[in-house]
Amino acid sequence: MQLSSTRPEDPEINMTSLIDVVFLLLIFFMVSTTFERQAVLKVDLPEAKNVAVPEDQPNSFELVIDPNGLYYLNDRQLVDGKPSTLRAAFNEAAGENRDIPIILRADAQTPHHFVVTAMDVTAQLGFSRLSIATERVTEDE
Repeated sequence: MQLSSTRPEDPEINMTSLIDVVFLLLIFFMVSTTFERQAVLKVDLPEAKNVAVPEDQPNSFELVIDPNGLYYLNDRQLVDGKPSTLRAAFNEAAGENRDIPIILRADAQTPHHFVVTAMDVTAQLGFSRLSIATERVTEDE
């Protein structure tokens, strides 16, 4: 009995399927990745304890927001709480200088959206130095 000896073929790996899988994984990770969104407005949050109070802040604006949402820019009350009014007040006070630091003092009972509106207006106008003021807390309280 004579058996035919055929030469076995070399195994072949189909690379097309492997490339398709790698490509799909790449697309999946690109779509599902969240990218860090960097804020346009830099906010310096001061420490609340053991912070030296600056005696003199030359050329700075102090924006105070009371519990009713009324804005006070450098101790002058603004007519209303509209963003356009706040924008006009900053333009009048600062002119073209956008390097002036702004200190934001909001009452603890102030609704959040008034603070966000103030931060948004300052960012739109190009101010980049914003500090949020806090009260100093002692260890006993």
